[in-house]
Formats: sequence, structure tokens, C-alpha cells
Amino acid sequence: MLSYRHAFHAGNHADVLKHTVLVRLLGELSRKDKPWWFVDTHAGAAQYALDSEWARKNAEHEAGIGRLWAREDLPAALADYVAQVRAFNGPGPLRRYPGSPQLALQCARDGDRLRLFELHSTESQLLQAHFASDRSRVLIKAGDGFAGLSAVLPPPTRRGLVLIDPSYEQKSDYTRVVSALEAGLKRFATGVYMVWYPQLQRAESRTLPAAMQRLAEAARVDWLHATLTVNSPSPDGFGLHGSGVFVLNPPWLLPQTLATVLPVLQTALAQDAGAATLLEHRIA
Repeated sequence: MLSYRHAFHAGNHADVLKHTVLVRLLGELSRKDKPWWFVDTHAGAAQYALDSEWARKNAEHEAGIGRLWAREDLPAALADYVAQVRAFNGPGPLRRYPGSPQLALQCARDGDRLRLFELHSTESQLLQAHFASDRSRVLIKAGDGFAGLSAVLPPPTRRGLVLIDPSYEQKSDYTRVVSALEAGLKRFATGVYMVWYPQLQRAESRTLPAAMQRLAEAARVDWLHATLTVNSPSPDGFGLHGSGVFVLNPPWLLPQTLATVLPVLQTALAQDAGAATLLEHRIA
């Protein structure tokens, strides 16, 4: 259960999709002066060295953020995401990749707060060390984010974004995602909830979006579903061929934003002719 380390995959096509949407959602929350909370149930290590032995093993970032790094013709939302990665690196080449908590901190204003969960002991220690100087805004819990989510909801400001992106190494992660959303909505019905999930050739991955849609419609909240497929599924049935994000209570302009972003990502990150995107939503 605790073998997953995101350093192998940092900056890949799945991170590009997830973090483009994350940066946009936090930007939308920041349009109002009232502070927001960012809650990450599976925070990881917050930063990843792309020249490390783990990252170099498959060099997945080269087919992800690496393909966007030097481009100056990106749509605004995609350019904003790349700008955040650039800000983390500073002048020079792409050497480091920011995880979701670091991107959230870069988007945060003085009154905004981060609440982070991480169960993996090594990742949790790295997370604690990374934010050691930001404890006034960042609270870290070394534990199960699924179990701990209800304790931090609703945020005192009644404005916030919850990111749920487990490793999905265990089948139970899929059902726990839906349960966490259901419990979260009961405590914080107006919150924005973002779920990332992998596109895999397993039934749980294929049926998760429909389960989240049923939950959203039963709870009478708006929803949005976007996917980025970069290659055809492998004949042997293994491997990641894309990913998706599902957002509850999305801002009403998000579909318009992603309609300009997804075609660019499909073209830029395609690995074979099976590359495709999907965008569907119900926003009243």
C-alpha cells in the first residue's frame, strides 16, 4: 500500500493535466478577497528533483512538462501553470517540479491556508521539512487523508478546494474516493472538490467517473469531468494511458477554459494516434 513514490512520475502528462486545473481553480478562488483553504488528502513530498535517480529512470517529465517548457504560444490557463513551474525553478533549465502543495502555496495569499495529509512516512518527512518555514500557513498531518478529511471541513472561511488524488494502488482507493466526496459534501456542501484518477485498463478506473457523477447529481451539485489520453491502451492490459479530473462545484468558466486547453494538450503530449480528450459537465 505504501510503496508508491511520485518521484518516478513527477511532471508527466498526468501532472500536467492535474496541475493546470489546480492552478486555475485556485486562481478562481482568489478572485474574491475572502481567504480560502487548500486541503490535500495525499500531498506527497511537495517537490521533486527531475535530475534525481528516480526521476531519470523513466524521465516521464520529458513527455509532459518538458514539451511545454519552451513554448510561448500556450492558452492562458496553460501558460499560467507553466509560469508557476518556472517560478519554482528560477532562471535556467527545468530542474525541479513542484507538487500540488507547493503550487498551492505559490498561489496562496497571506490569509490563505494549506492543510496537508500524507501517510507514506518518507514522503511525510520530506513534506514537513519542505514547509518548515511556512508553519503559520501550512499544517501537515502524517496520516490517512481519507480518514482525516472530515476533521478539517468546513474551513472557517467557508471557502476552499479539496484535492483527492491517491495512488490507486489498492482497489479500495476507488470506493474511498466516492465515500470521501460524499462525507465532504455533507460537511462542506459549497466547497470545490477535485479528484484526479488514472486511466487504466481495470474496471474500477473506468467506472469511477460515473460513480462520481451519480453522487454529484444525487447531491444536486454542479460537476465537470475532463480527461487526457496520451496513447492507446497497451495490448497486455498494463500501464497508464491517460488520466482524468472530476470537479464538484466547478467555477462556471472552467468548461470554457478547458475547451481551449485540452486540444493543445492532446496535440503536445500525444504519444501515438490513440491520443484523445473528453470534456463534459453540468453547470446550472
